[in-house]
Amino acid sequence: MDFILRYYALCWFTLQAVVVVDSELMFELHDNEKQCFYEEFETDQPFSLEFQVISGGSYDVDCFLTDPLDNSLFTSEKSQYETFRHTTTMKGVYKVCFSNEFSVFTHKVVYFDFRSDLENPLLPDMTKDTALTQLESTSVSIHEILKAVIESQTWHRLREAHDRIQAEDLHERVTYWSFGETFLLLVVSVGQVFMLKSFFTEKKGTLAATT
Repeated sequence: MDFILRYYALCWFTLQAVVVVDSELMFELHDNEKQCFYEEFETDQPFSLEFQVISGGSYDVDCFLTDPLDNSLFTSEKSQYETFRHTTTMKGVYKVCFSNEFSVFTHKVVYFDFRSDLENPLLPDMTKDTALTQLESTSVSIHEILKAVIESQTWHRLREAHDRIQAEDLHERVTYWSFGETFLLLVVSVGQVFMLKSFFTEKKGTLAATT
């Protein structure tokens, strides 16, 4: 009975750990706008920042990451995709800002993941100093595989969204271009008809001179 309870507990903690490991967000960044996000970390805590511009303009934004003393840790200008990893040297609130202030007309859709890379053990008594049972080792393996699956799904979802928006943008441009070509063709056709008609129409002044 204890074995079964422990098995279900491991499965539950594995799923919970996978669910809370990500703190991703997708938001809209308007033109001439800057948005900042905050996350509190402990000392000597590894964390990672990843962002990607999904749509808008040239698919680029400015990104700035600062520590609790407002010292710059990472700066990226007009980038579409970047990844940054760092280990904190002090406890406090770290700030990441995305800027679209250089853009006058276009707004962007930005995805980012700002999280700690330090994970809690699946069970309170599961530490690096203790030997894992076969069941615990299997649960850890499942946990790692589920994390890899989630990261793969996230990457494919972002790629699909990016490609779909590009395809829709291309379709819109082709449609407008087709309408423009059709209108220009109609104008040229009507102009040619009137021009040819004028060649076969005798003017009144010409008739009077002949008489």
